[in-house]
Amino acid sequence: MHPLMLHRTCDLGPVRAVIASITATPQGCEAEFRLDGHVPAIVLPPPAAPERADNLWQTTCFEIFWQPLGGTYYREFNLSPSGRWAAYDFDSFREGMRDAPVVSMALACSHDDSGLVLRAQIAADLPTPAQVALNAVVEHKDGGKQYWALAFPSGPPEFHSEANRALIVER
Repeated sequence: MHPLMLHRTCDLGPVRAVIASITATPQGCEAEFRLDGHVPAIVLPPPAAPERADNLWQTTCFEIFWQPLGGTYYREFNLSPSGRWAAYDFDSFREGMRDAPVVSMALACSHDDSGLVLRAQIAADLPTPAQVALNAVVEHKDGGKQYWALAFPSGPPEFHSEANRALIVER
């Protein structure tokens, strides 16, 4: 598991730590995100049909960015505790956004008052070796947000930056 860091402009709030892991599989990847904190104080989207949906990042959501080494193309996955998900391909930094093909997506989320665990099994074409980012957006019930990542570029939180992709993943 890899500890994510809270962006320097964010208040600590109800979440004390986020850790995450990712493993390449023959079919795509498996990921796990663990949030430690006062879960009743964060916004959790209600359970929903496990289907593709846009704008998941506007509330509590976990993200994976997958960029094959040596290129500018990358894929973004948004994974909601609700069970909804999204996948987008980009040609380069925030350019050429389109829905990414996904063979299957299985999300499982559990939580209690002191923590949350989200597991994802993603079947999709994910070339390796790749630079990978693991991120979290945590919305507080008071309207504030926390941004967590393996690394951040200077300036405001920017999950699309290559600076976030701090892991190298191989099969």
